[in-house]
Amino acid sequence: MSANTFGTIFQLTSFGESHGAAIGGVIDGCPAGLLIDLDLIRNDLARRKPGQSFISSERREDEEFEILSGYKDNKTLGSPLAFIIRNKDSQSSDYDSLKKAYRPSHADFTYQEKYGIRDYRGGGRSSARETAVRVFAGSVAKQLLSGIQIKIFAFVSQIGAISSGLAYEDIDINRIESNVVRCPDERIAREMISLLEKLKAAGDTTGGVITCVIQNVPVGLGEPVYSKLQADLASACMGINAAHGFEYGSGFAGAAMKGSEHNDPFISDAEGKIRTTSNNSGGIQGGISNGMDIYFRVAFKPVSTIKMEQSTIDSSGNTVSINPGGRHDPCVVPRAVPIVEAMAALVIADHYLRNKTSKI
Repeated sequence: MSANTFGTIFQLTSFGESHGAAIGGVIDGCPAGLLIDLDLIRNDLARRKPGQSFISSERREDEEFEILSGYKDNKTLGSPLAFIIRNKDSQSSDYDSLKKAYRPSHADFTYQEKYGIRDYRGGGRSSARETAVRVFAGSVAKQLLSGIQIKIFAFVSQIGAISSGLAYEDIDINRIESNVVRCPDERIAREMISLLEKLKAAGDTTGGVITCVIQNVPVGLGEPVYSKLQADLASACMGINAAHGFEYGSGFAGAAMKGSEHNDPFISDAEGKIRTTSNNSGGIQGGISNGMDIYFRVAFKPVSTIKMEQSTIDSSGNTVSINPGGRHDPCVVPRAVPIVEAMAALVIADHYLRNKTSKI
């Protein structure tokens, strides 16, 4: 299996399966001397971990990590930063009945066909368990970016058909963590929670949308033609489990606008800084950051594992019925917020380091 490394200069290579001994990663290209706050990493991992609320999976993982190399006296050494997170609450017996069955909308069939073998325990490598590695690396990237005042935050803007109409400029980011669905619109958050309670009781699931904002990005990040900033952000986010759509700036709504409506006029502000009066471009033009806020949205499909009887086939082609047990979320979106932030941070950190070598 190839393609387990992400990034060009700031690189993450991840390893491990959902029900293996551990998951982990190696960060290569992180500058030496970066002061790392381990509590910030723990906080990001805690926001992603299962068992954090009544609407998430009951799997209990403390997400405690061990740094194996590249770190001393609270700082990075510049050498590969290797870490592991041990799996402590896997219950592989939950999947015994699924050894041969292909679960609808899972990776069971495609993995079996591609590799001739698969780890049926929790989906193995295809499990969202692997995203804890991304969150660890993304937290390191966020700490690198905070040194140049780049700020990244994400929040839930839609669950099922329930959507908040608030623009990101109008939200109080301090309210994002005030409820279990991570929606800063309190009235809408209550409706979302009610929906998820009903779905969990029925054994069903739903999807949703996460909005992510990146502020104080310097002009010039992005490498045209084949590594445009929005393309790399889209690739990073679409690589997250259950991600089903990506749009930035005006997104698909921009397709219905006139050029006279969509264009972002340039001005020079009172401090002589060039900016635009609107931001339909989402902070990126020609694949390069223009200094305005970068904002994008990621759509996630419903969780594929539902606690209902479903018809499928097994590896011998026989029609079988399954009704999976196990521990699963009725909606992945609240726990995916720190994952989206992490992938955004990895992209921006990588492009920041690449940009430092773009001119003399």
